[in-house]
Amino acid sequence: MSAESTHLKDTQSEPDFRQIAIDRVGVKGLRYPLRIRDKARESQHTIATCALTVDLPHHHKGTHMSRFVEVLNEFGPELHVDNIRTLLTDLVARLNSESAHVDFEFPFFLEKPAPVTGAVGLMDYTVRFAATIERGAVDFVVTVIVPVTTVCPCSKAISARGAHNQRGQVTFAVRFAKPIWIEDLIRLVEDSASCELYSLLKRPDEKAVTEHAYDNPVFVEDLVRNIAERADATADITGYCVEAENFESIHNHNAYARIERRR
Repeated sequence: MSAESTHLKDTQSEPDFRQIAIDRVGVKGLRYPLRIRDKARESQHTIATCALTVDLPHHHKGTHMSRFVEVLNEFGPELHVDNIRTLLTDLVARLNSESAHVDFEFPFFLEKPAPVTGAVGLMDYTVRFAATIERGAVDFVVTVIVPVTTVCPCSKAISARGAHNQRGQVTFAVRFAKPIWIEDLIRLVEDSASCELYSLLKRPDEKAVTEHAYDNPVFVEDLVRNIAERADATADITGYCVEAENFESIHNHNAYARIERRR
C-alpha cells in the first residue's frame, strides 16, 4: 500500500450527529455463483442475485461497502449454502455490527417428465434464501415461487361448456426445524393446485393435464388452504407464509389470497 493511500480521507468513518440509526445498509443486486443441495444430483450450481446488509449505529456516518464484497469473495469462486451462517458471522465481525442479513435469489431447475409420454423437459423455479443473524441467533427462511394451473370451481359449476382456467403463482416461504428439500416444497405446492406445469408436453400429455385440472378445480382460497393444510402436517415446518395470485383469464385483475402462520 502506498504512503498516499494510507492518508486518504475515510469519510464514512466520521461521526454523524442526527441520532438516527439505520436498520439495514449494504450492497444489493450483486450476482455470485451458488451451490445448493439437489435431491437428484446431490448439488446444483446456479447464479444468485445477492443482497448483503448490516445495521448501522446512529453515530456512524456510513458503512464500508467494499467489505461486503470482500467477505463474499473470501468464500472462493462459489458459495455453498452451508456457508451462509459463516458469511453472516463474518459480516458482523468485519462491519462491527450487531446484526447482518443476506438474501439470495436464484433459478432452480428440475427435470420433469410429461405425465403420459414421459418426454423430459427442464422446469425452472425461483428460490430465495433469506438469513439474519442478531446477537448470535440465526433466522433462516426458504421461499419457493411456483407456477401452477387453477380451474375455477364456480365457472365449472355454472357453465354448460368447460370452465375458465388460468396460470397462477404461489409464493411459499417457510421456516423449519431441520433442513428441508427445495424439491419437497415445490411438490407440496404443485399437489395443492388444479394441476402442475410442465415445460414439454405432447398432445397426449396436453389432454391429460387439461382433464386433470378440470377434475380438480380450486379457488385461490382453496389453493392457499390446501398448502396450509399440508404445511401443518409437515412436522419440520415451524412457520410459513403462503401467497397465491391467479392471473385471471376472464377479468382484468388478479385473484389473491394469503395465509401466514408461525408455530
